[in-house]
Amino acid sequence: MIDMSESVMQFLLAFLLLAPLLGALAALLPAPPGLKGRSPEQAVLRHGVTVTGVVLLAAIALALGFDHDHPSKMQATTDISWIPALHVRLHLGVDGISLPLLVLTALLTFLCALYSYFKPAAGPAPKAFVSLLLLLEGGTLATFAVLDLLLFFLAFETVLIPMYFLIARWGGADRARAAWRFILYTLLGSVIMLLGLLLIGIKAGTFDMVALATDNGRSLTASVQVVAVLAIGVGLAVKTPMWPLHSWLPDAHTAAPTVGSVLLAGVLLKMGTYGFVRILLPAAPHGFHTFAPYLAALAVAGIIYGSLACLALAREGAKGDLKRLIAYSSVGHMGFVLLGIATMTPTGVNGALFANIAHGLITGLLFFLVGGLKDRTGTVDLDALAKGAGAALYGRAPRLGGLLAFAAVASLGLPGLAGFWGEMLALFGAFDPAAGLSRPAFLTFMAIAAFGTLLTAAYMLVVVRRVCMGAVPQEAPKLTDVHTFEYVAWAPLVVLTVLAGLWPRALLGLTDPAVQQLLAGGTR
Repeated sequence: MIDMSESVMQFLLAFLLLAPLLGALAALLPAPPGLKGRSPEQAVLRHGVTVTGVVLLAAIALALGFDHDHPSKMQATTDISWIPALHVRLHLGVDGISLPLLVLTALLTFLCALYSYFKPAAGPAPKAFVSLLLLLEGGTLATFAVLDLLLFFLAFETVLIPMYFLIARWGGADRARAAWRFILYTLLGSVIMLLGLLLIGIKAGTFDMVALATDNGRSLTASVQVVAVLAIGVGLAVKTPMWPLHSWLPDAHTAAPTVGSVLLAGVLLKMGTYGFVRILLPAAPHGFHTFAPYLAALAVAGIIYGSLACLALAREGAKGDLKRLIAYSSVGHMGFVLLGIATMTPTGVNGALFANIAHGLITGLLFFLVGGLKDRTGTVDLDALAKGAGAALYGRAPRLGGLLAFAAVASLGLPGLAGFWGEMLALFGAFDPAAGLSRPAFLTFMAIAAFGTLLTAAYMLVVVRRVCMGAVPQEAPKLTDVHTFEYVAWAPLVVLTVLAGLWPRALLGLTDPAVQQLLAGGTR
């Protein structure tokens, strides 16, 4: 790794947060004459690729300069008083928990911008599209980098507006209804979450996450912790999304454009689970301990519910929407993340953080592939695809079919790929939960969740069989195989899925020391 001074690291982190916001403003300005290229629309899409590419390079530089020997230590920290009357500080920092999420966000946003440049989704308003994409990236990066509860809330809320407009303006059928459900659900959850954040900050005398983690709930009474965990947990659970607060997600994914679905699944859902780990576990451990069994129960309910919904959509004659199926699969996968967090053990929480990254890579790839399939066939209806429009991909577009099969087996948790480790560690955590939690109850949760992995394999293999296999139908329309720009956009996700599966220590080496310290009561 590269030895960088703390001031350089501070600059990189600040640049990481400011560049997308400045880029979003610049996207609304007229393009300089020398940069217009073939058209102003092409110029603004190229602007989006350039800004997100520079942000990705800054994220990689931050990761290279990160002190991997001390991943539990907050690095690249900036701590400036912002609103003294409310004790709110502009406190930024990155550790082994937040660093992978920052890099994942920068990577997926760049790939989305690159994909949109070659396959324009911007329609007649590319300036607004690129500006919203960059604003979305800035808000998401800030969520993972700020260390003040009120700043966390502001960054959390900043993301909602651009995603609402991306769905409402550039989405597919029924996009207005899906966008309204998305914004109403998440805003209601956020209002409840804000009350909990204020309760913790006022009662503890600080909104600083590092100070709250170090205090480990000692300045909060048991009743305050219980109320705070309930309020904040509801807001985070809506965002995750946790069953039964998930109903906005399938509609949002079904209606969203391809890049919207990729970012929604790849990074926005991670904001909820990150809040559980960063805020609730260290700041209110007693309150979290009280609700941990209920969280685990709802998590495994989501695993089974999501899998059964996918099986129902995958069966012949169900007219199942492939994007909707992947959305329901996210409910199940995020159930494993919540189960790992609910165990309150290093093993379980590390599994949750690993599953977060794996889900972002694999589900992001799945939505890209389904978007490519829709571009070629004009439909994502599984029955229509299986009956001719997109059937027998192995014979008609072998590379596209092979990539779809790869993403499907990665999603079902095949050993050697990224999806395996997070779910396995979450199950191991449930096998031996934290002291004071009922082991028989968590063993039951573990058994139910393990059964959920079988259901996941079932529906994913059904999808592969119906779309990829079989004889090529007579007079089937010709399908174009994977384009070069699609290879460029999708290859990093494939490579990282394999790398994380074969070398899990690369990620666990970052998260484990930080998780150990967080659960022990403090972040230096």
